[in-house]
Amino acid sequence: MVDLAEKEMDNPTFRSDTVLSDVHLHCPSKRHLMVRLNAVGQPVFLSYFKLLWSTEDLASGKHGREITTGREHQCRSGDDLYDKDRSNIKKEGELDSEGVEALLDDDGDLDVVRRPLSASDLEAEDLLRDIVCPVILMKGNEDAFEDEEQECTCSDVVKIEHTMATPLEDAGKQVWRAAFLLADYILFKRDTFRCCSVLELGGGTGITSILMGTVAKRVYCTDVGEDLLAMCEQNVALNKHLMEPGGGEVKVKELDWLKDEFCTDPDAPYSWSEEEIADLLDHCSVIMAADVFYDDDLTDALFRTLYRITHNLRNSCTVYLALEKRLNFTLRHMDVTCEAYRHFRNTLNDLENLQDGKVKYTVEPIKLDFCQFLAYERIEQL
Repeated sequence: MVDLAEKEMDNPTFRSDTVLSDVHLHCPSKRHLMVRLNAVGQPVFLSYFKLLWSTEDLASGKHGREITTGREHQCRSGDDLYDKDRSNIKKEGELDSEGVEALLDDDGDLDVVRRPLSASDLEAEDLLRDIVCPVILMKGNEDAFEDEEQECTCSDVVKIEHTMATPLEDAGKQVWRAAFLLADYILFKRDTFRCCSVLELGGGTGITSILMGTVAKRVYCTDVGEDLLAMCEQNVALNKHLMEPGGGEVKVKELDWLKDEFCTDPDAPYSWSEEEIADLLDHCSVIMAADVFYDDDLTDALFRTLYRITHNLRNSCTVYLALEKRLNFTLRHMDVTCEAYRHFRNTLNDLENLQDGKVKYTVEPIKLDFCQFLAYERIEQL
């Protein structure tokens, strides 16, 4: 069953095909810390993502209450400020009708004098979004972490190393909104995933696998590219304390959708052992993927991989797919379209209609009315 959640360079350079996740520009962290350059010269940042409920509550089985998202709170706050300030507009900006004069420039055009922004206007603008600017962590400034460490408790913060403004082929090194959405669902339905064996396809920085690791028994977090997998493995190590209370384990492995077999080369750093492949095929009951449907060829390759793996599983399996529908203006259609999403849905329908007598797939949508555990914008395109 498939469940669908509908949402070489010495110096870093930015090209026309650079992509940037909104999460990294507007996130609850006070600042990003640049901690190093990776193997290909990209700056690596460390961000803190705060859980709205601590993992101690999750481990104890406490059920949280519905929360108000930051966006709703911000809008209400902005409206309140606007209402307060609106009463002052007349006093500051209006003139008596008899004293109104048209202020004209030398050419006879009307020169409009605008009311300066009041303090409340500026405050309301600040509330709409907290823009976070990168801070470079230089050698000898290790105490730059001090403020963050004092404010972050071990049980309610996920630490993630990532890059920003990457070429499209390195998009997995960023954190994307659908990963948060899928993580929310995992934490909300934690009893469903408790003690499961899980495979994540296209795990990227590993944030979803890490949070799955707080409830599941074992998670195989997979992607392709040694540099990306090394970053993912570092993130797993940074958050090992979150998984220890539940005894969860996250293993970082290579899984290339363009190849028909698991990588078992003993000289490859993230290859699979025969025991690990057998463990996956014998025990895996959950497969998940978040924000991996942005290229039609890769979408086709993922579904081929999905079919190959599920066909070889000993038990039935549920696949959870989360994505953000990204709208783009195309010259071919001369309109705003979402072709990557359309191709994804068509391929999903083909999978559901597959009749080979071996595996049957059913597709169910998931309503996005579950609680939010991470602070991000749950936009309607998720």
